[in-house]
Amino acid sequence: MGARIAESELYAHLWGTDELRAIFDERARLQSWLDILAALARAQATLGIIPPESAEAITKAADVELLDLAFVAEETRRTSHSTLGLIHGLQQVLPAPASEHVYLGATVQDVTDTWAAVALREVGRVVWRDLRATEGLVVDLAERHRDTVMVGRTHGQPGAPITFGFKAASWADELRRHLDRLQEGRPRWLVAQLGGAVGVLGFFGAAGPALRSAFCAELGLSDPGISWLTSRDRLAEFAHVLAMVCGTLARIGNEVLELQRPEIGELREPTTGDAVGSITMPHKRNPERSEHLDTLARLVRANAGVLLEGMVQIHERDGRGWKAEWVALPEVCLLTGVALRTAIGLLSGLEVDVDRMAANVGSTAGSERVLATLSARLGKHEAQARMHRALQPGADRPAALDESGLLDAGELADVLASPAIEGAQAMVDEVVARSRAARLVEADRWA
Repeated sequence: MGARIAESELYAHLWGTDELRAIFDERARLQSWLDILAALARAQATLGIIPPESAEAITKAADVELLDLAFVAEETRRTSHSTLGLIHGLQQVLPAPASEHVYLGATVQDVTDTWAAVALREVGRVVWRDLRATEGLVVDLAERHRDTVMVGRTHGQPGAPITFGFKAASWADELRRHLDRLQEGRPRWLVAQLGGAVGVLGFFGAAGPALRSAFCAELGLSDPGISWLTSRDRLAEFAHVLAMVCGTLARIGNEVLELQRPEIGELREPTTGDAVGSITMPHKRNPERSEHLDTLARLVRANAGVLLEGMVQIHERDGRGWKAEWVALPEVCLLTGVALRTAIGLLSGLEVDVDRMAANVGSTAGSERVLATLSARLGKHEAQARMHRALQPGADRPAALDESGLLDAGELADVLASPAIEGAQAMVDEVVARSRAARLVEADRWA
């Protein structure tokens, strides 16, 4: 493992998943680059640019296990070029003339940008799968707790009653929009790059566009129609969709963190008997997963910001923003992957204390409904002013309302016993129905 804590044998599980690391691992990346070079050779052979025998030889030799990676690394350092070491390593295992047909007319970005699109396809599949799983858990929560009354809070203070199902439905609705964004963005993001030196495919003359089309078809990617060497909006958009996904997961995590506080005690994240909250305070049950969702979201936003900065480039190639993507894009993807797995674990075992929710509603239950009742008699603003005077800070609220004479005791009791949750219930029903309908017709696999 490396010096970065994200690569630590002890802590790597907190900053990525093995499934996503397998996409960005060096050997996997090099193999993908080799696959791209082989696809380019096959596309060139179909147009008669290189002999079919060369394309066949390059495809056969394009195996990372056949290459001397120490030589590739040394050549990369010697030439100070990001892909020439790989080219020389591939040429070592190729016969003539195929060795002269490797990387013909292409440039670094043709390989690395196309690899980015391939990586996005693999990452998108994982995110789609886990995001749908997260949505499914949240929709189930919303449906199960459609009628579970709890305090709705604004500015960190008790407000009026809602249901826990309403809160969960809000999460589900937001997660569904991220799924929509992934669907809508896929045709924009999954495109190959073949532009040559400055993007105009000058090496190939009039055959350039046809070659690019054949190259894209070999890789199962779309043809962009025009080179995107300094047009980096695709990667920035993908990263920001993932940042928004993590933002939603952090919102869920922060809610669990707050409502797990013992003085509130409405939610508890799952734990095990072996988990230790504190070495010095054995009573503690820390919201580790909830808290970590916020940490991950901060890091994803920061790295997504680097990719957004990369949109500001000059001329037809600009290594400053483009090479920063090599660090920032994998980070966004790895962190998002572990955030989704963390959220699934959190939601799968989330404990909901229905009795504590009901108890916490307490004296706040009817203030909005009392206001509505009085507004019909006094006018909304006059009713609000009188209630404000009656319910000064520190007052015993039920007693203060009773003593105010605004409503008689029987009427006040009826209002306080009937929290206004009909709208919440209707919205839960709408979100659950919409989600279930979408899930019935959409594909389990993203691309």
